[in-house]
Parts: sequence; C-alpha cells; structure tokens
Amino acid sequence: MRTCVHIAVFTMGLSGLVAEVLLLREFLIVFSGNELSIGIVLANWLILESLGSFLFGRQAEKVQNRFETFTVITILFFVSLLAVLFLVRILKRTMGLSIGETIGLIPMLYSSFLLLLPVSILHGALFTSSCQIYSMFSGQRVAAIGRVYVYETVGTLVGGIVCTYLLIPHLHTFQAAVWLALFNFIVCLALLLFARQAGRFRKTIRIGLSALIILCGYGISTGQVDNFHHHSIQAQWRGHNVVHYQNSPYGNICVIENEGQYIFFEDGLASLITPVPDIPSVEEFVHLPLLAHPDPQRVLILSGGAGGVIYEALKHGVLEIIEYAELDPLLLELLRKFPTPLTESELGDKRVTVQYTDGRMYLSATPNVYDLILLGITDPSTLQTNRFFTQEFFTLAKSKLDKRGILVLGLPGSLTYSSEELRNLNSCIFNTLKSVFPSIRVLPGDGTNLFLASDSLEVLSVDAEQIIERLNQRNIQAEVLIPWYIEQKLHPGWRAWFDHFVEGGTQKINADFSPIGVFYSVAHWNALFAPSLRWLFGWLERINIEAIAFLVAISLIFYLILRPRNPRSFRAGLLLCVITTGFAGMIFDLVLIFAFQSVYGYVFSWIGFLVASFMAGAAGGATLTTAILEQMDFRHFVKIELAVMGFALGCPLVLLVATTHSGSLDAFLLPLIFLALACMGGFVIASQFPLANKLYLRESAGLMPTAGLLYAADLLGGWLGGIVGAVVLLPVLGLVGTSLTVTLLKLTSCVVIVTQARWQR
Repeated sequence: MRTCVHIAVFTMGLSGLVAEVLLLREFLIVFSGNELSIGIVLANWLILESLGSFLFGRQAEKVQNRFETFTVITILFFVSLLAVLFLVRILKRTMGLSIGETIGLIPMLYSSFLLLLPVSILHGALFTSSCQIYSMFSGQRVAAIGRVYVYETVGTLVGGIVCTYLLIPHLHTFQAAVWLALFNFIVCLALLLFARQAGRFRKTIRIGLSALIILCGYGISTGQVDNFHHHSIQAQWRGHNVVHYQNSPYGNICVIENEGQYIFFEDGLASLITPVPDIPSVEEFVHLPLLAHPDPQRVLILSGGAGGVIYEALKHGVLEIIEYAELDPLLLELLRKFPTPLTESELGDKRVTVQYTDGRMYLSATPNVYDLILLGITDPSTLQTNRFFTQEFFTLAKSKLDKRGILVLGLPGSLTYSSEELRNLNSCIFNTLKSVFPSIRVLPGDGTNLFLASDSLEVLSVDAEQIIERLNQRNIQAEVLIPWYIEQKLHPGWRAWFDHFVEGGTQKINADFSPIGVFYSVAHWNALFAPSLRWLFGWLERINIEAIAFLVAISLIFYLILRPRNPRSFRAGLLLCVITTGFAGMIFDLVLIFAFQSVYGYVFSWIGFLVASFMAGAAGGATLTTAILEQMDFRHFVKIELAVMGFALGCPLVLLVATTHSGSLDAFLLPLIFLALACMGGFVIASQFPLANKLYLRESAGLMPTAGLLYAADLLGGWLGGIVGAVVLLPVLGLVGTSLTVTLLKLTSCVVIVTQARWQR
C-alpha cells in the first residue's frame, strides 16, 4: 500500500509539470511567442496552485474519505485540463481579436489567470491531499510534508524529461493530455483497490474510474482524440481554411489557404505570404540597400528570406551568392509542400544556399564575409527576435561585413503617428547601432523605418540620382520602386525629420542580457492597443537598482526600529523567508530560460528540460534536507538563506563568462552549464522548505494547515517572481540587476529571521 501512495504522489508531481508545459506551449502560441508570457503564465499557475493548497489545507483535517477525495480531485484536474486546453486555443476569438493580432501584457495576465484557475487550484489541492494520505501510512508527521515534496519534485523531474523526449516530439497536445489522464486514473484505481475498508462511496468511485479508463482508451484507439484536436484547430482558426498545423521544436506553424494564396503563421503571427507578398515593403527592403551598395556580390539573409525577399534580390544580376539562414526547417518543408512559382524560383536558384540554423549562430560560425546582411525581422518584441537588435549582434555583424558592407534592418515606424514609446524603441536601437557602426542611414516610412548601418561613409552620401542610375544599369523591374518614389524616399529632409523624431528619446543601449528593446517594443504595442496603461510602462521604465536598494535600506531601518517582539513574529519571519525563496526560485528559472533564449534563439522545446533540471536539483536539496532533518536547526536555515544569496550573485557571473567565451567552448558544454546552473538553483531553493516546516510546526500544532500555508507561501513568492521578473526586472534591469534585486530581497528576509530568532521555542 505504501508503494501505491509513493507512486500516487510521484504521479501527481509528473502530471503537474506535464500539464504546465502543455498549457505553457499553447499560451505561447496564442501570445505570439512572447517569452514575457512565460513568467506571467508560470506566475499565475503558482499563485493559483498556492490558493488551492491553502484552501484545502484548512479543510483537510475534516476530510474522512481521504483516498476518495484524492481520486475525485485528480479526475476533476484532468477534466478541467482538457477543457482549458480547448479554451486557450479559442482565446483570441473569445476576446474579439483577429488572427495575427497581438495580445497585450495586461490581457495576458488576466486571461491566463482565469483560464488556469480550475487546473491550478485543483493541482494545489492535490499536494495537500498527498501530504494527508502519505502521513496516514508513514506514521510520520514533521517529515511527511518534506517527503511528499521530494516525491512530487522527482515526479516533476521525470515529467520534464518525458515532455521533452516523448510527449512533445511524438504526440499532439490532446493526445499527451489523455495519455497522462489514463495513467493517473490507473494509479488512482490501484490506490483504491489496495486500500482497506471499502465503502459504498469507494465502490462508486472505482466504477467511475474504470469507466474513465475505458473512455480514454477508446478515445485514443479510435482516433476520437485526434478528431477533437482537429476540431479545436478549426475553432481557433474559424473562417480560415487551415491546410496544415504543426508544432516543431522551435514553435508552431499554421498554414492557411485562400484561392491559391498561402499565409504561413508562426506562433500566431503571419510571417510569409505566397505567391503574392507585400510587394511595396519587400521591394523597398531589398532594392534600396542593394542599390546603395556599388557592387553587391555576397548577401546573407537572416530569416524571412523566402516568399519574396530572395526573389527580388535575385533580380540583381551582379549577385553571385545568396545565403539564407532560417531556424525552423519545418517552414522550408512546408514551402515545398505547398509550392508556388515564387518560392520554387527562389529556393531552386543555384545562387541560393539555405542554412537550417539560427541566423545569429550561423553568422558567428561562418568564415564568410558579406557585402550586405539583410535582417528579415522587424521588431524586437520577443527575446528570440531581440537578440538580433543588440550591441553584441551588431558587433558580430560588423565583423562579417566587407569594408563597404551594409547591415540592413527595419523597425516599426510611422510618418503620421508619433508617440513616446515609438520614439524610445527607435532611439534605443539607433543608439545601439551608433555604438558599433560609424555610419547609419535611416529611411523613415509608414509601417517600417529602414536602417542601413556601415563602416563606410558611402551609405551616408548615396543619393537618389545614384540609386536611380544603378536601378537602370542593373535593369531592375519593380512595381513600386520607380524613380519618382526613390526621389521622395531619399529626400534629404527625411534625415532631419528622423533626427527630430528621436530627439529626447532614450539613450539606453540594447544588450543580450539587458533586453530593454523588448520592453520598449511591448510598451509601443501596448500604447496602440491599451493606451490607458501608458502611465504604467512609463513608471516601470524608471525603475533602477539604485532605487530598489534605497527602498530595501529604508524598509530595513524602519523594521529594526519598529520590529515586533513576540513569538508570532518568528513564524511571520519564516513565512517571509519562504516567500522570498519562492520569488528567488522563479527568478532563477526565468533568468536561465531568458539567457538560453538570448544565446540559442529557441526555447520552445527546452522549457521542459530546463525546468526538469531545476526540479532535479530541487529533488536533491529536499531529499538531503529531509534525510538529516532531525539534526538540522535554525543555524542551518540561516545558512540556506546565505546560499540562496550566493547563488543569486554567482549565477549571472557564470552566465556572462560562459556566453562571452561561447565560441571557444565545446558545442555541448554551454548547454550543460545551463543545466548545471538550473540544477544548483533548484538544490538551494528546495533545501529550505522541509526545514521551514519543521521550525514552523514548533509554533503550530496543525500538520495540514502548516503544509498548506507554507506551500502557498512558497508559490506566492513564485507568483511575484514571475510577474515582476518577467515584466519588469529582466527587461528593464537586465540579468545582473535582476540578480542583485533577488540578493537584496533575501538579505531583507535573512535580517528579519535572525532578529526574530530569540522568540523561537
């Protein structure tokens, strides 16, 4: 029987992680691949799970049919999971948003909160229920919570591995959810069969479980689960003819067809249109830079090349080589699956070489030097795209350009609408370019501002007359880029216009580990779709580490003067420590996810693995603490506080050193460093929880209320870390500033608990 209980707790942890990852991937698609949503979704998951743990903990002692209760909660958890997965897919339609329209941060916050509500609360209740059934058979009281935490953490670890290597590569979302439900129902049935004193209610639950097991098996074997999956896609893309829908390790791609016109959506945003692309923007993006160079022979296109860009570039007969780097091979496979004359001519030309890799990593590895590098990404709205707008990337691109070479990129722009957010976005990237390139030419436009950066002064001096002459010499046939349009586009007055536009804008530099460009991009889109919240982004931008340090110092001074002096204050100090540790744990998770995305350009398939590594360390930390719990006391608790602070200071230093020298590291060593840091972070974070329960139980007689309260406090800290870390700290303060903030918060909790130690019994 004890083995069944162990398996049930393990399965509870595994199911939570798998459900979390499945939901997170679906939210990433709906939220257009914005990694800031990772923190928001994880934070809402944790706060709601903490609420479920806390609420059930208050009522747990009154529950009589404990195994049946655990089983009923499990059933409700999976029913709600399947329902929520469907609701996430139709979220945009429910909110009245069109396909391709982005969702702001505030709608992300409340929509994910409401959708996660049933699933997360039920899983939080499962933790407290697991503590209850475990304590019945183990005969342990203090150690029961810690051991359940260990088994749940081990299940989470295995869940991350199962997600990464089994479920995600081979099953779609609903298949994975139903298989997981089937496994849990079998475990619950075994638990009820081995339990003694079966009553009428237990027999009813057994019959219901058996029926659910048969139903799951029928749905999988007959393809009904697949039908439900396809129905959800049609509901998500209602009104569109979806001809292909597929997840890859790098994201989600959906292809819709309308009278021979194909639109390729990546994470819900249109990326390619064939066979008739947006001709004005494509011609301007390709021909103006190529005509600005006197003799372009070698061109590198980073993303977005297929579907018009390569086609237009090939019109320049002087070109000898076009290299095209695209991260997701699935996109090129689908272009061949749904061929058009445009894409066939592009990808079939002997001058075109396609590289199936991340553009930045390819640029770092190639020995080639180019006349032009065209960046087919026009907005640093996510960490994946922002890494092509940073000082580090511009420095890399400069090293791969010929002395007359030109780096070409675009940013959102408007000739009629001017806002502080749009000004800051353009000013930030403009200043970042100026920190690397001596010559920058900006061609403003309605929709896109075109930036040409070079080491050569020629890019500044080229005028409309030269461009038109080269257009005629190369015999370029264009629909929009004709002489009068070129004269208007290159009018000298536009330089003064842009200088005036960015005047007074931010002077901040965008960097890999200080991605302020993401913040400005999100603020710009928020100003367009939720202008009432502009004040909030303006206030958040002014946050700095000096202000945070000042607030922490003032808070500590007031606390030391006014601190309470009674036994209850020690328990409050413990809760504060658990909350700040939960905050630190979420920040460590996000730091590693964000840093991984900044280095590699994809995190869609690695979320489960990074979380699994974190949970592996957490399992080790919780196991070790639980094993020696009887020998541990308050001094060890303080040492764990100091260890969390030490990791907060050391983690960013290791990442900065490792990524700076990534070129000299073995290809497998850098990912191992990420995994090792995740494991170490989990170890120090989880080491505190069992000991905190032991110390708290000296002041409280209730096992279940203590388990629910401290678990809720831990998850509350995680919620705060997810919201504050993803939306404010990491984009605005960067990696180092965020880690320093964690250190200051842990210093505060450490001072509080040390000064209250005298009230410990």
